Amino acid sequence: MSRIVIVSNRTPAKGPAAGGLAVALRKVLDEREGFWFGWSGKLAEEPSREARLEDIEGLKVAQIDLTRADHHAYYAGFSNSILWPSFHLRLDLATIEGHWYEGYRRVNQQFARALLPLLKPDDIIWVHDYHLIPLAAELRALGARNRIGFYLHIPFPTADALYAIPHHEDLMRDLSRYDLVGMQARRDVAAFNEFVDQTAPNVFGSSNKPFDFSRTEIDAFPIGSEPDAFARLAVSPAAIKMVNRMKRALGDQALVLGVDRLDYSKGLPQRVEAYEKLLTNDARFRRNVHLLQVAPPSRDSIKEYQETSDALDAICGRVMGQFAEPDWQPLTYVKRAYGQPSLAGLYRLARVGLVTPLRDGMNLVAHEFIGSQNPEDPGVLVLSRFAGAAEIFSEALLVNPFDTDETAEAIRMALDMPLDERIQRWQALMKAAQRHNVIDWAVSFLDRLAPGTNGASSSTRDILYLASVA
Repeated sequence: MSRIVIVSNRTPAKGPAAGGLAVALRKVLDEREGFWFGWSGKLAEEPSREARLEDIEGLKVAQIDLTRADHHAYYAGFSNSILWPSFHLRLDLATIEGHWYEGYRRVNQQFARALLPLLKPDDIIWVHDYHLIPLAAELRALGARNRIGFYLHIPFPTADALYAIPHHEDLMRDLSRYDLVGMQARRDVAAFNEFVDQTAPNVFGSSNKPFDFSRTEIDAFPIGSEPDAFARLAVSPAAIKMVNRMKRALGDQALVLGVDRLDYSKGLPQRVEAYEKLLTNDARFRRNVHLLQVAPPSRDSIKEYQETSDALDAICGRVMGQFAEPDWQPLTYVKRAYGQPSLAGLYRLARVGLVTPLRDGMNLVAHEFIGSQNPEDPGVLVLSRFAGAAEIFSEALLVNPFDTDETAEAIRMALDMPLDERIQRWQALMKAAQRHNVIDWAVSFLDRLAPGTNGASSSTRDILYLASVA
């Protein structure tokens, strides 16, 4: 059986895996021979020419160091100041610096040169996320003929947004060098195909096709979590401890919960504004509900993230000033991370889970919230239409997060929803979460990438995918 080589921006750190993806990929490498390749997290005076091999808690890892200048251009620069905002349709937040692309390309070349000597001819390579779009092209240029797959964990942009990205033609050609490109949602595959269809006839008067995807399969592989594991975690001692702490603090108040990285794509200021409108429009909820927003900092060295943090601080302060009383606070805003057991306890206690990003690839918080619910008294998921999760969780209350009146009304509906409807909706959501679990996601992608797999025809794949989410 072929080895599996997983490539990502960062290699796993020591200690328990932080999320479902890391757990799933570790399991893949437990069951198949192979290793994980990526940046070590260390900055050096000179870039690594060779990878360091080590064993991290039974996981084979190959790592390289980056220079400070290369890392800034590749990671904070091109990846997170150009690709991230553009792919999330926030072109107003994109910062364009021409030299960043050179650093982005240089790091991908460094990855390829360090990885190539470690490869065997029949290795299957699985590359993850937007930091490493050019990696297959760089490996091919060095002579690699392995099966190489790519998975995009964030949304694929619309054609107009893609046109705004410097060197977007190069990035699309890079994607054409993969054998399989996986995306989170059908809408992402549709956006991809729309761009290819628009640009295929000619570019700048050329009669040649700029991209040839005839040997590349593109499909949606919606990622999930481990819902049954979260169900167990939600009744663990650590979770119960958190539930008891919160019950003492809340009394009879209903908990409205948000758990997100502090990122402008998550729509946090709009979410708090919707909660503000709920309290303004319906006085019966004052003193009877409490919003808890957990938002640990993310990429706080980037200006746009600092501005999001400032905006959230301001609106939380406004809500507190308008509604707080000596013996009641309308919300709590926590800027730090909690472990999964504590989060599972919070999910289980929450009457309403707010997952309202402005745009998101999937959003695993939605999966985790569903898995953690009490089957006899489940909470209600209020979910953005612009999260990939909306394609598989149609029984959630779907909202336009830009319309804060609509979100406020959805929160009201969730708080007023009778028990039988809550149970009915949750049961359907849990079945969908179990069907789209992270282990099956990894297996389905690797099965499609395996040598000799031609894949089903496009129409057949569409039928199979629609059946899987129905």
